[in-house]
Amino acid sequence: MDDLDQALIGLLRQNARLSVADLAHKLKVSRGTITNRMRKLEDQQIIVGYTVRLRPDANTERIRAWMGVRVEGNQTRRVIASLLGEPGVAALHDTNGRWDLLAELEAGSMGELSQILERIRLIKGIAGTETSIHLATYR
Repeated sequence: MDDLDQALIGLLRQNARLSVADLAHKLKVSRGTITNRMRKLEDQQIIVGYTVRLRPDANTERIRAWMGVRVEGNQTRRVIASLLGEPGVAALHDTNGRWDLLAELEAGSMGELSQILERIRLIKGIAGTETSIHLATYR
């Protein structure tokens, strides 16, 4: 993945309903380039789907989890790009300490969460993960 692919994924994460024309305009490339890039990212299963994001309190039945991710060597950019292409990742944070990255995960069921975890663990460059399910928020 190059900078254009990463920029394209970033725009789609913000609004997956942007038209090819809008994406091309924002990235200053042709519509054909966007179409080809999206097809390539889908074929490589970097983009595995498109989704809708809801306000956290709009759907209380969603399962939320936090995943600490340890990255092998200098694979951080590659891992970040792959995680940003995973529809189960609601947000991704760079951090210090035991884990290199902290991913917020969202799923509709435990089965769906299991599938998300399985896909993430197969990403090249991930050395280890630890996941905690979000139970409650206190304000």
